[in-house]
Amino acid sequence: MANVQLLNLSKSYPGGPVVVDGINLDIADREFVVLVGPSGCGKTTTLRMVCGLEEITAGQIRIGGRVVNDVAPKDRDIAMVFQNYALYPHMTVFQNMAFALKLRKMPKAEIQERVARTAKLLEIENLLDRKPKALSGGQRQRVAVGRAIVREPAAFLFDEPLSNLDARLRVSTRAELKRLHQRLKTTTIYVTHDQEEAMTLGDRIVVMHKGRIQQADTPLNTYHKPVNRFVAGFIGMPPMNFFDGKIEAIDGRLRFLEGKMAGGELTFPSGGFTLYLPARLRETGLPVATGEFVGRHVVLGIRPEHICLRPQNVIEAAGPAARIDVRVNVIEPLGSSMDVYMATALSDQLVGRVEASRDATGGLAVDGPATVFVDPAKCHWFAPGETGMNLGLENLSPSGELSHAHT
Repeated sequence: MANVQLLNLSKSYPGGPVVVDGINLDIADREFVVLVGPSGCGKTTTLRMVCGLEEITAGQIRIGGRVVNDVAPKDRDIAMVFQNYALYPHMTVFQNMAFALKLRKMPKAEIQERVARTAKLLEIENLLDRKPKALSGGQRQRVAVGRAIVREPAAFLFDEPLSNLDARLRVSTRAELKRLHQRLKTTTIYVTHDQEEAMTLGDRIVVMHKGRIQQADTPLNTYHKPVNRFVAGFIGMPPMNFFDGKIEAIDGRLRFLEGKMAGGELTFPSGGFTLYLPARLRETGLPVATGEFVGRHVVLGIRPEHICLRPQNVIEAAGPAARIDVRVNVIEPLGSSMDVYMATALSDQLVGRVEASRDATGGLAVDGPATVFVDPAKCHWFAPGETGMNLGLENLSPSGELSHAHT
């Protein structure tokens, strides 16, 4: 077991874009870290550089304190589990799991013991004589994981290992991987585009975008305290709602006035909603509450689960300060909850995840008017732009650490 360090790591192709742009990441011994982000963000390329399957353009990779930039993949003491399992079709499960150990010229008795122990751990003892074509997708995935475990590497690397499984099997296999890490305590780097996988598996999740790390933090901190708008919009399902507008000072209070982007300019047609900032927010000294942004363009973020159909469900502020008049576009019943897609006077991008009622629609009618309520204390405030910083936090660096200047 060992820690893994990425130091100013970059990858670019001649005449092409920068795929990974000078990232720094320190993964502790026994830590389970998940790299998550949209397709093309650089997460898989990063993993392949750690594995040695992709050449490094600049920077360093250290595994257990040893620089491995020029070390062959087989000598890096790591094991990788691929998206497509990469099992040898002509070999049995036992032979697949034992193959790397035979290449090391390990004694047969030790190979037998390791494979048997790992097969028992993964509950695939009865599959050892089968070939991959006789296995289900979930069984093949267990064999691929077992082939990595028997090597007893310093670190495991997983490249979207669950993406080929159906939804139900993906959930159960995800739980197995979590339980497996709790038993083995091996340093693990896991790549996925699925933010739910990232939230449930990782001790820490690393959100990437356009080759850069946006935030590296615990799952709950990333969800509750996203450092910028991109992280806030990527983590959470359905995604966070965003509204352009400005902060106004009215009778000693701060309020948000909804606006509309038109031709790259922020305008304020009639009908936009207003939302008062909680008075206690001023005591925090955070950027959004100091008056520094009065009259300036800001972006309001509201998570779907923080939208209510009844004002009594809003703890911090009820009445006009937390009221938004909408028109209902779509209702999606989900059992105990329902997703309601709505439009304000200036935006058609509002979705709420609300408690379902016995009549399945909560009295809402598609194409009909409705009123929803939000708790201003649970709202988020961002600077404009795709990666505008969270103005409701002390200014943070992309790694989640406090910095002394904000952008």
